[in-house]
Amino acid sequence: MADFAMSRRTLLRASALGLVAAPALAACAGGDGPGLVRGRPTLTHGIAVGDPRSDGALIWARSDKPATLVVETSATEKFSEVRRFTGPLLTPASDGTGRVRVNGLPAGQLVQYRVRLDGEDGASSETLTGVFRTAPTAPADISLLWSGDVAGQGFGINPDLGGMKVFATMAARDPHLFLHSGDCVYADNALKESVTLPDGRVWRNVTADAKNQPAETLDQFRGNYAYNLTDDNYRRFNAAVAQLVQWDDHETTNNWYPGGTVAADKGYTERSMDTLATRSWQAFHEWMPLDPAEAVDGRLYRKISYGPLLDVFVLDMRAYKDANNTNTAPRGQVLGPAQTRWLIDGLAASKATWKIVAADLPLGVTVPDGKTAFEGPANAAPGAPSGRETEIAQVLSGIKTNKVRDVVWLTADVHYTAAHHYSPARADFTDFDEFWEFVSGPLNAGAFGPNDLDPTFGPEAVFVHAPPTPNTSPLDPDYQHFGEVKIDGGTGEMTVDLCDATGKVLFTKQLAPAEK
Repeated sequence: MADFAMSRRTLLRASALGLVAAPALAACAGGDGPGLVRGRPTLTHGIAVGDPRSDGALIWARSDKPATLVVETSATEKFSEVRRFTGPLLTPASDGTGRVRVNGLPAGQLVQYRVRLDGEDGASSETLTGVFRTAPTAPADISLLWSGDVAGQGFGINPDLGGMKVFATMAARDPHLFLHSGDCVYADNALKESVTLPDGRVWRNVTADAKNQPAETLDQFRGNYAYNLTDDNYRRFNAAVAQLVQWDDHETTNNWYPGGTVAADKGYTERSMDTLATRSWQAFHEWMPLDPAEAVDGRLYRKISYGPLLDVFVLDMRAYKDANNTNTAPRGQVLGPAQTRWLIDGLAASKATWKIVAADLPLGVTVPDGKTAFEGPANAAPGAPSGRETEIAQVLSGIKTNKVRDVVWLTADVHYTAAHHYSPARADFTDFDEFWEFVSGPLNAGAFGPNDLDPTFGPEAVFVHAPPTPNTSPLDPDYQHFGEVKIDGGTGEMTVDLCDATGKVLFTKQLAPAEK
């Protein structure tokens, strides 16, 4: 209970953060121009923590002018004993963003941290504070939240509602980790000042220049992240919950894949998906609390170990997929050969009780892209695996062959919440062990679903909560969702709750670990 109280007080202190509008980008774009004046630097968009380890975590911040990132950590809020970490010089080259890994800290502990900027002329910024927990090295209780799909379908930050309140709801649960399952921004969705809903209600948006049109330039992609971080709830959450982030399609453009071309009627001047993805990838890595140097491929997919009870395998199902209109071919790819082998080998080598596979696309949910193409692994084709399903079959077979137990898949993407049980007894492909996949989302975006299930891997929708009409707005919080995973440090039992944006638990599944 003491740890909970300290983290809550930290959150209250974080509420003093001011609302900084996205145009602050202008001061840090385009080189050493007139906007870069000497003076006291400012932490423009709060602070964030990501990818924790047993001895520390990654701390992110952004400055409005060249300044050195400085982080101090302590075991107490009084910061009586401090460890100091000096990060990089934050410059316009990275849009003023940067990160530093703090390390050498005790395992399984609540860590208080504070962040400031030291300017070139000696002036320092204000100090912002946050909290995170280092991963344990002995069995201990673990709490993880997951969801995705932030501020999409024209629904941005609504001042009438107090902003994106779902982040305040999630913060109140005091989780150790947040798995951000993709669509962290909707770079392809412009925002209007107001949206009149079919029932006559009006949704109002805070607006910004970067959200006036689909993002094409690097600064427009950057501006989408800046926009979301003008929300007080989101910034407070970032300061107090360690994130594991991945990307999906809307960080770039809807349903994108390498080599693709944006349809002519979408209003883009730059239609090459590869060009857009290169720009969006840079903005994603600048503005999110992760370090590409810590990924297997120098980009995104990686394993996060959170003590003896949990390993999280964070996937990239976007950058290596083939074209959506080829997903019924005899073979296909959604992970690519290297990532497929890494996942099979990593799961086999894991000593953790539970292995969570963080997927940015659900496995058996059919998501059409037009009339003849498919967005995810599933392709609505009964029988043996085809297209991208062939790589999923490799992974599932590898799990069975290597006798890997207690693998759970978490995802978002489809804008509703569901519990799917996969079993070879119902499947067309049978060389795998039964498993669970849990879906949750969106966070402050239009709600949809449910979608059809593909029979190849025998999924059963044990629970589904989806809106009665497509693109239901966040004015109906019943259809905004996040999930919660709790692992009992004593028994090793996993409890999965599917929740709505008010925190109401809609469905619960308890999973016992396999006997050793």
